[in-house]
Order: sequence, then C-alpha cells, then structure tokens
Amino acid sequence: MELKEQFEKAAADSKSLSEKPSNEVLLQLYSLYKQGTEGDVNTDPPSNPFDFVNKAKYEAWSSLKGKTKEAAMEEYVALVNKLKD
Repeated sequence: MELKEQFEKAAADSKSLSEKPSNEVLLQLYSLYKQGTEGDVNTDPPSNPFDFVNKAKYEAWSSLKGKTKEAAMEEYVALVNKLKD
C-alpha cells in the first residue's frame, strides 16, 4: 500500500478509535495531519489571546516546520496504528 493510501486509511481509522486520545495526543494527530497534507504552517496565529484551543493547534503545527510531508504522514500512520492496539 502506498504511503498516501496508508495515510488516508489512518485518517479514517482515527475517527473510530475505541478510546478518545488525550488532548496532547489529539494535538499531535492534528499537527502531523496538517503537516502531512499542507506542509509548513501557512496561516497567521490566532489574534484572540483567549482562543486557547486554536492557539495550541497553531503552535503544535508550527513546531513541525521543516518536516517533510512524507515524514509527517509516516509518523501519523504509526501513531494511529499505536492508538488502535
């Protein structure tokens, strides 16, 4: 199976995990997904200082700057597979 197919399957599988992952793991999934699909962060940080959720998402994605889409996809697939066990 190609990496892109594995990635898309992992994205689908992530929606039906038996247990909801912790917020930290959810941020990791989000940032790896965004890096794998869009590459480096391409938006401005949230302007509202009290928008903690979107600020955390932005910072998590931003922390992966420079990671290739392929590497992010591989890490995402590995993380989802680990969560399925």
